[in-house]
Amino acid sequence: MNRFCLSLFLAALALTAAAQDTPQTNLPRIKLQAGMYQIDTQVAQTSEQRSIGLMYRADMPQHEGMLFVFEQPATQCFWMKNTLLPLTAAFVADDGIIVNLADMKPQTTDSHCSTKPVRFVLEMHQGWFAKKGLKAGSRLSGVVFKP
Repeated sequence: MNRFCLSLFLAALALTAAAQDTPQTNLPRIKLQAGMYQIDTQVAQTSEQRSIGLMYRADMPQHEGMLFVFEQPATQCFWMKNTLLPLTAAFVADDGIIVNLADMKPQTTDSHCSTKPVRFVLEMHQGWFAKKGLKAGSRLSGVVFKP
């Protein structure tokens, strides 16, 4: 590899590394409903988008969250590496029913998993679901959920 190609390669690596330390805030958005509450969600649907998730976010409006969409139902496990905000993960079935909730501490690598296979995980500020009276068995609605 000549010096010019090596320089380009190293510059590309540096840009990739820098991009990995920045929050993703320009993902597609959809509205979800939880009873009378509306949620503005960013949608993480590719493997890369899901792996970054809400990492590096210093703030997020209370009515916003991130919906992780997987190709097929499976036991989904989440951790909080490089995530600065305390979050609650709602593991959600195809019909919008919340299977289980998990409170997650910032910047930890503790694993938080769904209790059964799901395709959707909705992350919101920690305590948001509890404040709204939502728990396992509550239903979310929106275009991604089957009626």
